[in-house]
Amino acid sequence: MPSEQSPNLRGASWSAAIWLVAIVLVVYLGALTRNAWRQNAFIGRANVAPYTIMISGEGKVTALPDVAVVTLGTQTERRTVADAQRENTAAMNQLRERLKTLQIPPADITTSQYSVYPQYDWNEGRQLLRGYQVTQQLTVKIRDFDKISPVLGTVGELNLNQVGGLSFTIDDPEQYRQEARLKALEQAKQKAGALAAAAKVRLGRIVSFSEGVSGGYPPIYAKEAAYGLGGGGGVPAPMVEPGSQDIVVSVSVGYELE
Repeated sequence: MPSEQSPNLRGASWSAAIWLVAIVLVVYLGALTRNAWRQNAFIGRANVAPYTIMISGEGKVTALPDVAVVTLGTQTERRTVADAQRENTAAMNQLRERLKTLQIPPADITTSQYSVYPQYDWNEGRQLLRGYQVTQQLTVKIRDFDKISPVLGTVGELNLNQVGGLSFTIDDPEQYRQEARLKALEQAKQKAGALAAAAKVRLGRIVSFSEGVSGGYPPIYAKEAAYGLGGGGGVPAPMVEPGSQDIVVSVSVGYELE
């Protein structure tokens, strides 16, 4: 007759089987969780890194400046601070009135320097106070270029002894930068297309972009440029030419290859 297993033996076998199934399920669920986490970490990424090319382009726009900037002022030295300030202030007030007569808006006149320094002499190794030096300067923006020569003419008229920094700029250069930027992008696109055709590949979307902007002040060409420092009246006002400015945008564009 076949042997019969005892109830205790059968119960132990069932318990072992249940534990085995439980362990398998835990391992399986753990593997699913790990795979799901790894997939979630790469959401939005391609399974294979795309091939890309980097192409540079340059766009240039030539524009005429619309603002001239110049610094005007005077330096005064007297025995006392009060005397130096009094004389310096009188001269600068005359300059302000002259600029007002020339219809330069107050918003375009900025006090760019005001300083007071003691001045010393040396005598037999000893430092002796000679007086005090007061310097005051105004930075003036000139939007009507017909007023450039009259503004510079105030240097001789008022016996100013501080003038410099004459430069020309564009008040709102962004419109020209955008035009140069589009030219640079178009050049980069043409270069990328030619390269892709030669390599027998097809261009995809733009995946990266960077740019740099350059452009300086043009040289100043002066005719009869007699500034008349301390020369008094009768000095011809200098004539200046604003020239033009080149605004250059350089771009670096990354294209995906399909």
